Amino acid sequence: MNLHGKKALVFGGTSGIGLATIKMLQSEGAAVVAISRNPDKAGDIPGVEFAACDVRDEAVLGDLFAAQAPFDVLISAATGGERAAGPFLQMDLAGYRASFDKLWGYTNVVRLGAEHLSDDGCIVLVSGAPARRAKPGQAAIASVGGAVEQFVRAVTAELAPKRINVVSPGVIDTPMFGNDADARVKMLSGATAKNLIPRAGTPEEVAEGIMFVVKNDFVTGTTIDVDGGWILS
Repeated sequence: MNLHGKKALVFGGTSGIGLATIKMLQSEGAAVVAISRNPDKAGDIPGVEFAACDVRDEAVLGDLFAAQAPFDVLISAATGGERAAGPFLQMDLAGYRASFDKLWGYTNVVRLGAEHLSDDGCIVLVSGAPARRAKPGQAAIASVGGAVEQFVRAVTAELAPKRINVVSPGVIDTPMFGNDADARVKMLSGATAKNLIPRAGTPEEVAEGIMFVVKNDFVTGTTIDVDGGWILS
């Protein structure tokens, strides 16, 4: 897909992976709408239209898609809310269930957005490396990521010729790891020490994976790993 003159909607587009993706879309000539739950983020990105929306609110989301239609690229890097962590047998089950807000948000984005997508358009969702190689304490994030990836495989044929893919990051240095620089370096170094590429990835490296599946018209129904060798280490 040649992105010049195309329109892209990016959920979770005001920080981290989403923000890096927006900048790359802009550099390719696309008109971009950044969408976030936080209305305070409006105006943070020069040249980008902003909309506030919680992907779990179907009515608001449907109105947003109708107002922005038609569009060619639909990307969601939104986390969907809190994610439970820690040993499963001691985990608060309410927190475990709440972790699936990410899946429900993605479901809403695909179901309500696909009808407004151009016939040669594409959708990209973001999962995570624990979907296929979980460490202890990652039962919730692994379950949700696995559900996202299987969901995409299940709906790909129904959406054709529109395309849908998943990008699966490993440990990425994003604001979700906090603002304390020393604590952040220690946490990221410990989490990636046994990776084949022993460092955290950058949002830009994940965004490059997203751009690959957006621009390559022959890729659909697949998961692209951008994880520094997480699932093989």
